Amino acid sequence: MDSLKKFRTRGSVTKPKIGIIGAGIAGLRCADILLQHGFNVTILEGRDRIGGRAHQAPLPSGQLVDLGPNWIHGTDQNPIHDLAKETKTTTHLWGEALQAFDKDGKKLEQARLLSDDMWGIILQAFKHSAQNTSTIDPEQSLHDFFVEKTQEMYPGGGESEHKRKIVMQMSELWGAFVGSDVRKQSLKFFWLEECIDGGTYKDIVALIAKPAKGKADIKLSTKINHINTTNQKVTLVTENGVQLEFDEVVVTSPLGWLKNNKHTFEPPLPARFSQAIDSIGYGTLEKVYITFPTAFWLNGDVGSHDYSSGFAQWLSPSYALDTNPQRWNQEAVDMASLPGSCSHPTMLFYLYGDHSISLTNELAALRTEKARQEYLIEFFEPYFSLLPHYYEKSKDCIPVYCLATSWATDELAGNGSYSNFQTGLKEGDKDIEIMREGLTGRSLWFAGEHTAPFVALGTATGAYWSGEAVGKRITEAYGVVVENIGSPVEARDIGGPEGPKEFNARGFADKTFDH
Repeated sequence: MDSLKKFRTRGSVTKPKIGIIGAGIAGLRCADILLQHGFNVTILEGRDRIGGRAHQAPLPSGQLVDLGPNWIHGTDQNPIHDLAKETKTTTHLWGEALQAFDKDGKKLEQARLLSDDMWGIILQAFKHSAQNTSTIDPEQSLHDFFVEKTQEMYPGGGESEHKRKIVMQMSELWGAFVGSDVRKQSLKFFWLEECIDGGTYKDIVALIAKPAKGKADIKLSTKINHINTTNQKVTLVTENGVQLEFDEVVVTSPLGWLKNNKHTFEPPLPARFSQAIDSIGYGTLEKVYITFPTAFWLNGDVGSHDYSSGFAQWLSPSYALDTNPQRWNQEAVDMASLPGSCSHPTMLFYLYGDHSISLTNELAALRTEKARQEYLIEFFEPYFSLLPHYYEKSKDCIPVYCLATSWATDELAGNGSYSNFQTGLKEGDKDIEIMREGLTGRSLWFAGEHTAPFVALGTATGAYWSGEAVGKRITEAYGVVVENIGSPVEARDIGGPEGPKEFNARGFADKTFDH
């Protein structure tokens, strides 16, 4: 069969023109599949760069850090992990070291054991959700499940009550994985959260983008204001009024962007499709990198059990009410414990939900970089000052630079980070399937972490798989046989009510930090 005849299935005798909105991981992978099979591909990206939410920025030391995803959860048949190996990107398997401080700033001696109990309840919640999703009240939250299970684990008062309180406080840090409060986390659809992505992704994204940069027409700084499917062709209108026509269009814009821009589509999106977009939650997760002259908390002992590859938590702090009256929990990861040249004296703080929105708005209101640096140091000093070997008059303990993300104010990111599943959700799995199916009758296809196989929703891996799947579906719609593109995406959609995978102590299989 000659190449032109391959494309006659949908009425074209020339190379079909495919428009891809968004040059993130999903869009780039979709372009790769289509280019491999002879399609004419144009990528329209609103930013002045590719990569979408997978983006990096340098610290003053020159060390590059991720502003978006920096975790790879799971190494078995994970294409992102395979790409990390192919690009020789250093990865680090995190240990379970943990330091936690109570509401008064005192070190919790049983932090590791209590954290293990907390993650044990998370595992129970996954299994309970998977086995009982059809009967669980949509309003029931993960927080409600924790209340029940901690009462069972620690009945009575005294020491049991104290442990119960600490585990409940630790449970709130689940928000750092999904970008929303644990009280908003749907228990009914908790099984959909079974793999959460959060390294640098620089070389990985570059490898994914290589085919598109070589063969596709990539139009940067091109925002789409209107998507019209009333005619035979799909017409896209840019913010500058330029009209572009395509045979098919793949929308890889983030879920948050879809929520904010449903008016962009003409005719309007079908009611059930629009409902699916509204139903799935969209969280906010921000990062704050605080760099010091040296990693004073290690005091030269990188092999310390307490801090090597470690996490630090400050639970419901009552000692910083002037800057944190809501007593938001704080959690940080120690960058000094990374291997070799990747190590740097930095604590990476994760903020989510209302906390992340508040801090992002505060920073946006400050007019100078000096003011923003001072604000961040003042806010986080009560927490990093509790780390070992801190001495307020030592220059080694004074931050030299702070770098904060601002996804909550990023229009192209949809004013958030990635999808999640909140209380009140009634048909979460069907909502995902509806968005994943797209509107093929209107030549509109959708990809992104919010349309991924269930096992990888909300992850960079999921974005990659979703772009791959749409590229394959479009190719096959034009009668072209797709071969040797990994294993079938459909086979990866294994995260449903059949039950989640086994998890380690922090809730995930083979947790890896890519840097």
